[in-house]
Amino acid sequence: MNLYEKIVKKEEKLSLVGLGYVGLPIAIAFAKKIDVIGFDISKDKIEMYKNGIDPTKEVGYEAVKNSTVLFTSNEEDLKKAKFHIVAVPTPVNDDKTPDLKPVISASKTVGRNLTKGSYVVFESTVYPGVTEEICIPILEQMSGLKAGTDFKVGYSPERINPGDKLHTLESIVKVASGMDEESTEIIAKIYELVVKAGVYRAESIKVAEAAKVIENAQRDINIAFMNELSIIFNKLNIDTKAVLNAAKTKWNFLNFSPGLVGGHCIGVDPYYLTYRAQQVGYHPEIILAGRRLNDNMGKYVVENTIKQMIKANIAIKGAKVAILGFTFKENCPDTRNTRVIDIYNELLEYDIKPLIVDPQADKEEALHEYGLKFNEMSEIKNMDVIILAVSHKEFLELMMSDFTNFFAKSPINSVIIDVKSILDKKAYLDAGFNYFRL
Repeated sequence: MNLYEKIVKKEEKLSLVGLGYVGLPIAIAFAKKIDVIGFDISKDKIEMYKNGIDPTKEVGYEAVKNSTVLFTSNEEDLKKAKFHIVAVPTPVNDDKTPDLKPVISASKTVGRNLTKGSYVVFESTVYPGVTEEICIPILEQMSGLKAGTDFKVGYSPERINPGDKLHTLESIVKVASGMDEESTEIIAKIYELVVKAGVYRAESIKVAEAAKVIENAQRDINIAFMNELSIIFNKLNIDTKAVLNAAKTKWNFLNFSPGLVGGHCIGVDPYYLTYRAQQVGYHPEIILAGRRLNDNMGKYVVENTIKQMIKANIAIKGAKVAILGFTFKENCPDTRNTRVIDIYNELLEYDIKPLIVDPQADKEEALHEYGLKFNEMSEIKNMDVIILAVSHKEFLELMMSDFTNFFAKSPINSVIIDVKSILDKKAYLDAGFNYFRL
């Protein structure tokens, strides 16, 4: 009987190491079919899950409360599992080099508790080579076991899209690979228990790692192109959204929009690929150019905010500005690596301390990460400028009368910066507002 059969018969358990936006949905999904141990080093997070609270908003309180996952922060519980999935974040350092500390730490934790016959599958986004060159030696060192003989290792990149209720774990094709044909097949079959869309068996771990890292690099470059178009069309006094609406009537036009590029994936993963490329002597051109452009969009938004303020005869120093939305994407509580912080910091350079309102954001996380406290929507009064930074559903419901109530003066002396292009531009211009969008 192989490990897959033992897990299906509940003779062996699966563990999830790292219970964030990616790990929690995986644990909850597997627990509907097999026995699951959910491990995280954060005791506070584990207590929340034990109490049926879902701070990620990815699966909901009911799903957490009713799940059979054994939530634990005691690493020795991992000894009870034979199939380990590692889903910890892989951020970048301040100098944009990969920060592999979380994945190294998780490898040590799993290694200390690894038993013969186990499988370890990494889901964290890494550059090609990390699993075999960094993680496997750590697992061997910590466990005293030999990879390929005593335990098997694989890679299956996460494709969960935080805040997206349409593209979920179950509905996205999973890529998986093991260190040999046997391990690839067992890993794929275990994932097929929950992934209805099916599992694509990649020919090697490095291929699977590379496939993941280019997915987000490609998206990053496409958005960078849209951001560059936005800058050009702004100078030509042409509305970018109008251009894109016309262009996308062609069947093969790629439907991307300009905007801030944050989060742990699109704004981070390209740096993993470029780091690896530079290690082997190639200096990437297009990927890094796209990154530079996207990283500068917060500054660009503020420059145009200042221009609009001058047009509206608003004194710059000490102006009253409100930023609507702070998370890295709409309808998601995650504020880590949000690029809205660039807008906030750039405004501070002009002696403007903006209010921030975000009904979706994890307020404790924002306080911990950025030292920022949010305001309530009711506090947005007597403003000079409103910056619509994130298209949360609450903001999509705002009417022109709401905006009128936000401002201190008439539309002609008020500025709306619509980063996500969610408002009717013509209506707001006709009403006399100073309006700008990417």
